[in-house]
Amino acid sequence: MESKSFQNNLLSRTQRLLGDEAVERIQSARGIIFGVGGVGSWCAESLVRTGIRKLTIVDADIVSPTNINRQLMATVETVGKSKVEVLKQRLLQINPEAEITALNKLYSPETAADFNLEAYDFIIDAIDSLTAKAHLILHATKPRLSPTLPETESERERLGFFVSSMGAALKLDPTRVAVAEFWKVQGCPLARALRNKFKKQRTMPGRKFLCVYSDELLENKGTGTQGDNSPEAFHKVAFNGSLAHITAIFGFTLAGLVISKLSENNRQ
Repeated sequence: MESKSFQNNLLSRTQRLLGDEAVERIQSARGIIFGVGGVGSWCAESLVRTGIRKLTIVDADIVSPTNINRQLMATVETVGKSKVEVLKQRLLQINPEAEITALNKLYSPETAADFNLEAYDFIIDAIDSLTAKAHLILHATKPRLSPTLPETESERERLGFFVSSMGAALKLDPTRVAVAEFWKVQGCPLARALRNKFKKQRTMPGRKFLCVYSDELLENKGTGTQGDNSPEAFHKVAFNGSLAHITAIFGFTLAGLVISKLSENNRQ
C-alpha cells in the first residue's frame, strides 16, 4: 500500500489535471487547520485526497452525537473520542504516508504563542468562537515568508496564505456559498461581528484575505438541544442548526482556494 507505485496511482488524476510541478508543490506544502468540525473536517479530507501530505489539525473538542449530521469523522462509533485523533486515522487511511499532526488543543489568545505559524505555508481558519477567530485572523495575517507558494506574485501577496470560513450555520441553499475578500463579505452576521470587533479594538488584520461565506440567513425552527458538554462547547458562537451539504461545501471551497494557490503557476 505504501509503495511508490501506489503513491503515484493515488495522485494520478490530480497530476493529470494540475501537472507535475503543481503536485510537487502540493506535496511539499505544510498547512494547518484550526477547527475540524463541520467545515474543517471536510476541508482536511479534500486536501489530503488532492495530495497535501503535511497537515496539522487543531481542535480540543470530542465527538458528540450532535456532530453526526455534518462532521466527517463523527459516527456512532466515534462519539466521545477526540476529533483530531479520529480524523487523523481517517486521513491516514486515505494516504498512509501523510504526515498528520493532531493537536488536541484549543486555540485562544492565551494559547496562540504555542502555535508556530511561521512553519506553515498555508493557514485555514474554521473556528467557530468569535474571540478565538478574531485573534487568529490578526495573528495569521502578519507577514511571514512561505518557501513553497508560487513566486509569480509580489512577496507581500505570497506571505502566509490565509483563508477563513465565516458562519456556515442556518444555511440551506448550496448555490449561495461564495468567496470574497473579508471586508467585502455581505449578509454574514459573523463577518459583521468580526469587523465590528476589529473596529472597536482599533486593531485591523495585517492584510487582505479570502473568506468562504453565504448571505443566506434562516431561523432555527425546531426544538433540538445543544447536546454538547465538551469544554470547547462553551466557547462557540452559537448553537444553530446546520447541515452537511452546506458545511462540506464550505470546507471543500477552503481546500479549493489552497489548491488553487499552490497550483496557480500551472493554470492558463
